[in-house]
Amino acid sequence: MLHIQDFRTYLIKKWLTPKTVNYHVVGLRSFFKFLLRNDIDTISPDKLDLAKIPPRKVSYLSEKDVQKILQAPAKFEKNHLKIVRDEAILATLYGTWLRVTELISLKKSEIQLSETQFSVIWKWSKLRSVFLTRDAKDKINRYLSARSDDSEFLFISLSGNSYWLPLSRNTIESIVKKYAKLAGIDQKVTPHTLRHSFATSLLRKWADIRSVQALLWHSSIQTTQIYTHVDDKYLQKVHDLLEKDPSSQE
Repeated sequence: MLHIQDFRTYLIKKWLTPKTVNYHVVGLRSFFKFLLRNDIDTISPDKLDLAKIPPRKVSYLSEKDVQKILQAPAKFEKNHLKIVRDEAILATLYGTWLRVTELISLKKSEIQLSETQFSVIWKWSKLRSVFLTRDAKDKINRYLSARSDDSEFLFISLSGNSYWLPLSRNTIESIVKKYAKLAGIDQKVTPHTLRHSFATSLLRKWADIRSVQALLWHSSIQTTQIYTHVDDKYLQKVHDLLEKDPSSQE
C-alpha cells in the first residue's frame, strides 16, 4: 500500500486532476484483479479508493439567448448562402444534439426532409437515431434549396480553396462562437453549450429524464442528471404553480 500511496502522490505532483488520477487507480484495480484471477497473491482491488470528484458544472443558455444566436446569421451576415448555411448549422446543433464530429460527417443522402428522424454511426459503430425539430428541418431545406454544387456533404465550406469540402471541427466551433458574440452573449458558448441548453430546456418543461437520457444516448442516468440544475428564478416559477393550482397542495 505504501508504494501505491507514493504513486498517487507522484501523479498529484504532476498536476494531474483527481479525475485523471482515478483513471490510473482504476487501471491498477484491473491489474490486481488480473493477478488474483491467475492465483497470484496481491492486494485486494477493493482497498484502492477513488478520489471524490466535485459535481460537474454545466454551461447552458436561456431559451431567449439561444434564440438570439439562432437568429444572428440573418441579422449580421450579408451573403445569402452563408446565412442559410449557418442558420441550418445552428438549428441542427441545437435541435438534434448532434456532436460536432457527427455534424460535419453528415451527407445529404442521410437526411430525408420528409421524415423527422435519421440515423448516424455513433461510438463503437453503433447506429444512433436522431430526431429533427421542425425549425431544423425548415432551415436545412432552405439551405439545400440555395445550393447549386454537387458535394455529397450536408455542411460545406464556402470560402477559398476549401469550397465544397466538409467543414472542420474548428470551423463549426468558430461559427458558434462568432454568432454568440454578435448576439451579445457574454459567456463562453460552444457547440456543446447548445446541447446542454436544449437538454435543460426539455427537463424544465417536465420531460422525463429517462427519455432525455435516451435522446442523448447517455449510458448512465448520472450523466443526464447534470442537466437537472436549477436556479432561484426557476424555483420561484415552480413555487408559483402551487398558488395557481390550489388542488396541487393537497
